[in-house]
Amino acid sequence: MSRFYYYLVMINMIANIISAVPTILLRYRNDGAVLSLIVGIILGLVIVIVYTKFFNAFPGKTFPELLVQTTSKWFYYPLLFFMAVMWFIAGISTLITYSFLLIRYLTPDIPIMLIGLTLILSIIFGCFMKTDRVLYTIEIVFVINFPIIIFIIIKAYTSKNLNWDFIREAMLHVVQAPNIHAVSSSIFLFLGVVNLVIFNRFFTQKQNFGLKQIIVLVFIAIATTFTTYFIPIGFHGSETVGELIYPWIATSDSMRMRYFVIERLVYVFLLLYLSMAFLSILIHWHVAVELFKYIFKLEKMKFKGINIGYIILIVFFTVSSLYIIVSLTEYQLFQYSKYFFNIAVVNFFAMIFLFIYIIRRMKGANKKANES
Repeated sequence: MSRFYYYLVMINMIANIISAVPTILLRYRNDGAVLSLIVGIILGLVIVIVYTKFFNAFPGKTFPELLVQTTSKWFYYPLLFFMAVMWFIAGISTLITYSFLLIRYLTPDIPIMLIGLTLILSIIFGCFMKTDRVLYTIEIVFVINFPIIIFIIIKAYTSKNLNWDFIREAMLHVVQAPNIHAVSSSIFLFLGVVNLVIFNRFFTQKQNFGLKQIIVLVFIAIATTFTTYFIPIGFHGSETVGELIYPWIATSDSMRMRYFVIERLVYVFLLLYLSMAFLSILIHWHVAVELFKYIFKLEKMKFKGINIGYIILIVFFTVSSLYIIVSLTEYQLFQYSKYFFNIAVVNFFAMIFLFIYIIRRMKGANKKANES
């Protein structure tokens, strides 16, 4: 598989370490979270494999293009609109989370609206770039930050403050029945593959997706999920960790770099995940923008040679994002995130049946074309 494919999958996993995912999982640490992680890994890998194989069967084609060839307008327009809204909300969720983090840890004196506006303006125009340029931007930022990510993970696993007895104790809850919110939160880590609905246009040649690639994905999935959930428990204990709003921020603040310029690792962690949040929002909103462009034909909305369709979309993204940032509290964000994850997981699992239908229709169309 192309390296860009792994970027899409891994960035969603890494960026969600600071989102509501670990907070939700740790809230249910005594109510089935461990078994939920196992179920989530299995179901998440099913989504990754099915989506990858489906889009790999149609190189260079986006999901809207496939829908146009196989379904009616009354069906695919509402579906694409729903997907665009879902991915817009996914971007907002990351945006709000990082706005709260900045005002809590780095810039407490700056109004949250100004923080949100700064983040939005640094991202929104990049969403309108061509898909290949978005991927090249992602590669540059990700490659620069990846060594730091590995360093932080190694630092966490080798820290003297990591108590493996806490982790073993948490694993004993594996006998408890899984929780639906915890399952959907863990599955959401794997939904970076859904971005292929638009980014598949970049992969114009059929990729090699076999057992080796699946083994790599399994390793990444298990390592990411284990690290996301168990490392905060290992540092803070199963009782204390439930009181933390941002478990991984507190965890990174428990680590020190004694002989480095910056001793407290939390500041390096925050700056690192600022770039990861930037990439996550850029990917989600690029998909949302492309879907909105297709639905409303924004490229045709012109006034005196000026494309007002794009301006309308930029204003909508900016105003609605700022309104939500100002309106929501951290508690409401985590509560709404639970239901958002549930809806997203159900929707993207249901799309598997649509994939089967599309494959059959495309095979039928190819047979007719060959006969004629």
